[in-house]
Amino acid sequence: MADDQHRQQDPTDQYPRPDFAGQDQPHPGWTGPMDPPPDHGEESYRGSGRLAGRRTVVTGGDSGIGRAVALAFAREGADVLFTHLEEEQDEARETCRLVEDAGRKAVAVSCDIREEGNCRSLVERAVAEFGGIDVLVNNAAYQMAQPDGIEAITTEQFDRVMRTNLYGMFWLTKFALPHIPAGGSVINTTSVQAYKPSPPLLDYAMTKGAIVTFTQGLAQMVAERGIRVNAVAPGPVWTPLIPATLPDTAEFGKQSPLGRPAQPAELAPAYVYLASQEAGYVTAEILNATGGTPLP
Repeated sequence: MADDQHRQQDPTDQYPRPDFAGQDQPHPGWTGPMDPPPDHGEESYRGSGRLAGRRTVVTGGDSGIGRAVALAFAREGADVLFTHLEEEQDEARETCRLVEDAGRKAVAVSCDIREEGNCRSLVERAVAEFGGIDVLVNNAAYQMAQPDGIEAITTEQFDRVMRTNLYGMFWLTKFALPHIPAGGSVINTTSVQAYKPSPPLLDYAMTKGAIVTFTQGLAQMVAERGIRVNAVAPGPVWTPLIPATLPDTAEFGKQSPLGRPAQPAELAPAYVYLASQEAGYVTAEILNATGGTPLP
């Protein structure tokens, strides 16, 4: 198991394939009940010092992609402040354990990024803890499938999706940029949904398209400061958000050419690369990790 990160494997069966056991959770969902359990790289990710001494902020770092990124950043030598929701305290404690076991500082902050004041306070907390920010990962997101069409998307849901996925990203980036030095970076999480929207996820897909535009526009705006801005566009990924927001998980990920969903551990290296100096000439890019679904 310790060598799985580097052993050549057939990607179609590297991780579990659907059909999965039926499962349903209330939002925001938790890792423990998921079958199969998500892999965040606990046994496989091996760092090589690529982010030594970096001061990083990851939103939605309690589980899923965010936890995998926090773990990988820590094993690459970075300190990590991450956000979670109030009801995700237990999940956050596990992320803290993984970061601290890697010998790095972990700071878990309960934060609803839908409020501007919370975003400002979060950045102030990161600066107080670390003295600055080298990498900001805007990863937190909200979705709720509505198979019955646009009429089923309430104003309350629409507002929550927009404020979580767009407003929070905008405010955090705006407040963090004055504290990010040349050589630092912003990494956003967009989605295959930005290019190939699923009708039940219409409002969520809208925000992911906007994140692509935000990433490419901001990258040009701050290039002269020596700050890079990129995004990762995952396809289907096996995280707690799936049983908490989709009506049927049995065939989740089956539509991808590789025939399965990604595990969070498979996404984390993309964020490490974009945060590292190896990507020093990479900005305004969308790194696609879709399991074979072609994107522009």
